[in-house]
Amino acid sequence: MSTQPISRTLPQLIGELASLYGERDAIVDVHRRLTYRDLLELIDDCARGLMSIGVGRGDKVAILMGNRLEWIVSALAATHLGAVAVAVNTWWTSREIAYALSHAEARFIVCTPGYMKHDYVEMLNGLQSEGQLPSLQAIVGVGQLLPTSWYSWRELCALGRRYASDVIDVQSEPDDVAFILYTSGSTSHPKGVQLVHRGLIENVWNIGERQKITEHDRLWLAVSLFWGFGCSNAMMNLLTHGGCLVLQESFDAAEALKLIERQRCSVIYGTPNMIQALAEHPEREKHDLSTLRSGATLGTPEQVMRAVTLGASNICSIYGLTETYGNSHVTDANDPLELRLRSCGRPLPGVSQRIVDPETELEMSAGQVGEIRVKGYVTKGYFKDAAQTERAFDAHGYFRTGDLGCVDEDGNLFYRGRIKELVKTGGINVSPAEVEAVLMTHPDVAHAVVTGVPHPTRDEVLGALVVPRPNRSLTEDVLKAYCRTQLAAYKVPAHVVFCSEVDLPLTTTGKIQKSLIAATFFAQSGETTA
Repeated sequence: MSTQPISRTLPQLIGELASLYGERDAIVDVHRRLTYRDLLELIDDCARGLMSIGVGRGDKVAILMGNRLEWIVSALAATHLGAVAVAVNTWWTSREIAYALSHAEARFIVCTPGYMKHDYVEMLNGLQSEGQLPSLQAIVGVGQLLPTSWYSWRELCALGRRYASDVIDVQSEPDDVAFILYTSGSTSHPKGVQLVHRGLIENVWNIGERQKITEHDRLWLAVSLFWGFGCSNAMMNLLTHGGCLVLQESFDAAEALKLIERQRCSVIYGTPNMIQALAEHPEREKHDLSTLRSGATLGTPEQVMRAVTLGASNICSIYGLTETYGNSHVTDANDPLELRLRSCGRPLPGVSQRIVDPETELEMSAGQVGEIRVKGYVTKGYFKDAAQTERAFDAHGYFRTGDLGCVDEDGNLFYRGRIKELVKTGGINVSPAEVEAVLMTHPDVAHAVVTGVPHPTRDEVLGALVVPRPNRSLTEDVLKAYCRTQLAAYKVPAHVVFCSEVDLPLTTTGKIQKSLIAATFFAQSGETTA
């Protein structure tokens, strides 16, 4: 077990790490390798360079690029100046980026000229000429062939190095905002989630403790840094433990297998679709992944099991939101495999949970499904949205996650879907995740997705989209009969449709797009009863 850092601000943390692990690898990417001493020096150089162009306390510094060491250095350098790092989604369109930058009142952007299919030079020039970025003062470019109107990141760091004797006289406080991460949800625009220094250290160190992370671990990280799973979870997990971050700029399964083997990575963070791509890649057996041990993933038991068979035998299942500093619940790496496959684990230290009926506010007993609410390491609020912040907390100060779950007698959480996914059939609420869990206990079912299907007299009925296991034969009648043995009649799917796993509509993060299931697979369903 590791010793929790003494530091409670990010600038203090980096100094503490450099003194403890100075010659150990901190970050490795395709361009270079940094020890913890190198990391501290480069952050200081970057901070002085940013200070030379006007970055100061309270300023918002947007970061827009793939998984490069400059992302991490720039974000941490901003916090060294008392500024706030704003993580910008590289999957966003020009309209979405314009909204986030304008809403955050970003005065500075650190970005690459382009990433994947996006041309950020053209995009940002267009947004500026249209007056959509009124707060923007300067763009700092990372890479080659930069526009003349942009500052060079490399040159700014060199300038900062020239004035290395200058003291950065900024004292951040543990409860100052360090990061703003934008997350989508029930509102029409993404919400700016504010995360403070203290939570990014204390809660995320606890995440790593559940995963048994030490200074000897090396994490393969292709999960995007702009995402909470990437920066406020994986990145801070390894940094608070003195481990090494092995960055992949963008995910490619073939390159990932080579990187994990070459860098002898012991920890992985991956979404279900990423883990599947690694496990099923035709070159998988040619690579030695025997160094893998732990990490974090999410999904169905079968999806989590893929990470185990890949080599991460102590992989941890997780639960959390951007608002909860990465995770609020994590299984222990030493928990029985069956528990790690099906449960999200117990609340982390400093986190308390309630399961309540979202309509009556009554607390539910063990085994009963209700809304998951958490208290402790939770965002201090949404940037410039006091009304949304107030609605996010209940009368007891618990954060309303909008997720459904239940707990066992030991306090282990079992995720059961989103409240907005509840299906009202015949006037009774049904959690699709409960029905999915039953379907997936059938020996011939590999995966199941349940959703509401419009019905002329019963509001909705349940439709089940089922992926059979290879070479297994299933029928709709067989599955309905199976469900009737374990579920009340109103919970039995009225429609069952079969498909292959590749047909499941997924988001870019590997989650099932339930909003597309009904229209895609059940549009022709007739009026039937269970």
